[in-house]
Amino acid sequence: MYVMNGKQLSATTVGFGLSTAIASILSLLLVLVKETQKPVFTVMANLTSHHWITHGLVVVVLFVVLGFLLSKVNGGKGIELKPKALVCLIASAAVLNFVVLSGFYLFMD
Repeated sequence: MYVMNGKQLSATTVGFGLSTAIASILSLLLVLVKETQKPVFTVMANLTSHHWITHGLVVVVLFVVLGFLLSKVNGGKGIELKPKALVCLIASAAVLNFVVLSGFYLFMD
């Protein structure tokens, strides 16, 4: 466990924090793939009533599964990561999403 502002970060906090960053990046990649590959878009749209519903389900399931898995590594101790590094990873994933998606939709044909 790591300490931030006098409080300890649990393995679950670190695991789900990392899961947030990873799921965010994979969501970005999924948007890029489904928007550029018509067959992927069509399959996702046909799986549920709308491609964004399928997208959301994939991301939420991925987040939950990764969060539980990452919080259980190292014999249940979780991944060793300093709090500032975790915050930077999550913030970097959010900024990357904003920049890439903004550019993609601004310059998309």
